[in-house]
Amino acid sequence: MSESNLDNETVEVVVTGKVQGVGFRAATARHAHLHKLTGWVRNAPDGSVELLLQGGTDKIDRLLSWLYQGPEHARVEHVQVMRSYDDRRYQHFQIR
Repeated sequence: MSESNLDNETVEVVVTGKVQGVGFRAATARHAHLHKLTGWVRNAPDGSVELLLQGGTDKIDRLLSWLYQGPEHARVEHVQVMRSYDDRRYQHFQIR
């Protein structure tokens, strides 16, 4: 049974700190797949990592909780979460 669109949300996330060169994107993709979330993750030119997450609110909340720590060698300083009103629906989670 699939989740209804009423249960789904889209959020944009920016994670700052020591988050590039430490396996952050790959670890985030693993967690997104684990929680059955769609969207993407990419390195930004300013050294941060940007994400777009789509899925159930509880699943997004679980991934967001993990983002505050990140993978073993990361040092997360700040996680900014913004609701997105993008109507595009992603079928998978990808590393960009």
